[in-house]
Amino acid sequence: MKKRDKIIYWVATLWLALGMTSTGIVQLIKMDEEVAKITQLGYPEYLLTMLGTWKILGVVAILTPRFALLKEWAYAGFFFNMSGAVYSHWAAGSDPTEFFGPVLLIVLTATSWYFRPADRKLSLNNSIYS
Repeated sequence: MKKRDKIIYWVATLWLALGMTSTGIVQLIKMDEEVAKITQLGYPEYLLTMLGTWKILGVVAILTPRFALLKEWAYAGFFFNMSGAVYSHWAAGSDPTEFFGPVLLIVLTATSWYFRPADRKLSLNNSIYS
């Protein structure tokens, strides 16, 4: 792996981890602003606990060495979560500024996934627990 690719991977991954951890914590502690936002989108408040937990677990999966299959699931979960957020804001007629965070996290997810090192990728030679 080229040095440039490693730098891109780690910058994107650390920013992704920071973004998902911070929003996950905000969701887990149910900050008033977050509760207002999710109810304005039409979702129940209890969804915050589920989303926050999954985000924190996804960050752990992506930053932990090995477990390539688990990493794939975490990246997919981040993508589905953030694309769902974009769609939800669009469907609810949210202010365009609400799109920035989820779109940025989608870009960071895709960048981190694309530039991940070979030992963090699934391959035919990997077992499902690699």
